[in-house]
Amino acid sequence: MAGADTESEDWSLSPSLTRDLLESMLLARHVDLLAHQLRHEGKGHYTITSSGHEANVVLGRLTRVTDPSILHYRSAALQLERARQAPEVDGVLDIALGLVAAATDPLCSGRHKAFGSKPLGIVPQTSTIASQLPRALGLAFGLDRAARLGLTSAGPKDAIAVVGFGDASLNHSTAQGTLNAASWVVHQNLRLPLLFVCEDNQLGISVRTPTDWVRLRLSSQPHLSYFHAEGWRLDRAYQEAAAAVRYCRNERRPAVLHLECRRLLGHAGSDVDNQYRSREELEDAEAKDPVLAAALASIRAGVLSRAEVLALHEAARARVALAGDRARAAPGLATREAVMAPLLPRAKQTARSNTAQTGAGGEAALGTLAQGLNLGLGELLESCPEALVFGEDVAKKGGVYGVTKGLVERAGPARVFNTLLDEQTILGLALGTATLGMLPVPEIQYLAYLHNAEDQIRGEAASLRFFSNNAFDNPMIVRIPGLAFQKGFGGHFHNDNSIAVLRDIPDIVVGVPARADDALALLAGARQLAFAERRVVVLVEPIALYHERHLHGADDGAWLAPLEAEPAELGAPRVYHPEARDLLFVSYGNGLRMCLRVSRTLERELGVRSRVLDLRWLKPLPFDAVASHVAELPRAIVVDECRQSGSVSEALLSGLLERGLAECVKRVTSADSFIPLGQAAEFVLISEAAIEDAARELLGAGNGVRK
Repeated sequence: MAGADTESEDWSLSPSLTRDLLESMLLARHVDLLAHQLRHEGKGHYTITSSGHEANVVLGRLTRVTDPSILHYRSAALQLERARQAPEVDGVLDIALGLVAAATDPLCSGRHKAFGSKPLGIVPQTSTIASQLPRALGLAFGLDRAARLGLTSAGPKDAIAVVGFGDASLNHSTAQGTLNAASWVVHQNLRLPLLFVCEDNQLGISVRTPTDWVRLRLSSQPHLSYFHAEGWRLDRAYQEAAAAVRYCRNERRPAVLHLECRRLLGHAGSDVDNQYRSREELEDAEAKDPVLAAALASIRAGVLSRAEVLALHEAARARVALAGDRARAAPGLATREAVMAPLLPRAKQTARSNTAQTGAGGEAALGTLAQGLNLGLGELLESCPEALVFGEDVAKKGGVYGVTKGLVERAGPARVFNTLLDEQTILGLALGTATLGMLPVPEIQYLAYLHNAEDQIRGEAASLRFFSNNAFDNPMIVRIPGLAFQKGFGGHFHNDNSIAVLRDIPDIVVGVPARADDALALLAGARQLAFAERRVVVLVEPIALYHERHLHGADDGAWLAPLEAEPAELGAPRVYHPEARDLLFVSYGNGLRMCLRVSRTLERELGVRSRVLDLRWLKPLPFDAVASHVAELPRAIVVDECRQSGSVSEALLSGLLERGLAECVKRVTSADSFIPLGQAAEFVLISEAAIEDAARELLGAGNGVRK
């Protein structure tokens, strides 16, 4: 084969192994051709092909179905080869059904095309631009941690995690952060059996990767063993991949396999690569075609005959053609309900209520929000052996505000531990450990810090059930101290009052506890949602209320609440003064405390009795519950401590308008502004004065009141 330095005749792979690998490579190549043919017919939707990358087939042979893996989007040969380990899986048909978005696709069921399979241990990814790497690190971390904790959900003790990505993705901050985190973990003498596989075709669509950049970058990472292989030399690639897998499996340390290849065909769809690749470059890529190179080398070495290779090729063509015919006839999703089926709640199960902390008289003791959270987390750790609490500073220090204080002594350092300062890694640990059957409770130290890693929730955590039709999930409870009113401390980065980034993510749940019993109730409800419905739950905890004790006076202790509660049902607000009939306040978090204070002022000065509704759940919003209260009372005010735009109140008023209930409803919000340092914050945040003014204005507009 001109132009390619392929294997010599000292071929070391057995005839049967060579035949299997070449067969999977040929199947992958014909699947690529089928993808383009289906697209030409108007029946296919996915043409990111694996052509030129088929040497990843060796990993399909060398790894096991018990090695949780996340594949690069050019990994058809790897998945097809691994399918030999699960006879019930028809790897070719599975991929073909995905190409046409068939409802019978056993993975995505018509919602996407992804490499993945529960029986094959392959966690699906819909767009692998490095965002999958933090989860992979979490998988590897979870394998070791599960073994330490005696949990059986993670599989064999010598299992490894595998993750693939491209050379262009190597430059993404997420990839760099994960590589750094892997080194950081090993530097502390912790085990991390993770194999990174960089499939380096030297192109990011049309942008070239600088010569030798990938080797220099990957080989210089501390504590990361480097292995290199050329995809057009299948025999040697197998040996290098075997060494990398063996190292990870035996040493329980991370390694990277730098697998060089050349992309054949365009990037995807209508991409015409001869517009940006020279004739010489394209000829070099064709000369290093791994399928042709492996076939010719095995013939020259006398391992396979020419007739055997041609027979393999014809059989692969026929098998893919048959799968294509079946895919063409397969139905797609036909209704909105069918599309959204994985997002619908599962059958509810009973969750235990949180353990009560009793006082001297046998009644539940009173506590602050922080004490309620601490008690609830402690109970979760004691009653749920799969639970892990982690984040920056959560162990000995107990978090910046002491919320997790004492938990490491209570549950041990294997279950309550500090992480490095990288939110993508923190959430990646949660993603991976959750996929292995644990219940992670990560802490993001401040709400503003979430923006460094929000795609780990949006694109990774929230989408997994949807794109795998519930075959995979990653239930977790994410804790985020946030919101404002810290009396001028910290400025914007420690007083972020926007949760819009969370509220528009399908399928996740967002709650805001305001008092100790709310904390216990929402934690218990979150646990139920995680176990019974496999949901991702985010609790945004108002920092300003953590240690608040008083409501109306300097020493009344009226903000303290019982340290016991039943699980909070999703969509069930908390009602204060349910007998009141004059005015309704709807709020949450800091706004709840303000509304309760204003309601007492209005009663004392005007004789107006106000009902106060604490939403507690902000995603999904309890529209029906709010509407029923608004319909009962003549006036309502929605008090929203977040910004005017993209806020809870904006959504609530829209929902009330759709129900014909917005006529006598006002809202009070903070300004569309970042929060400044010091007392200047008071100018852009809601205040009790503004709430009271809105109430008095609404009360004075008697002619507009519903009767």
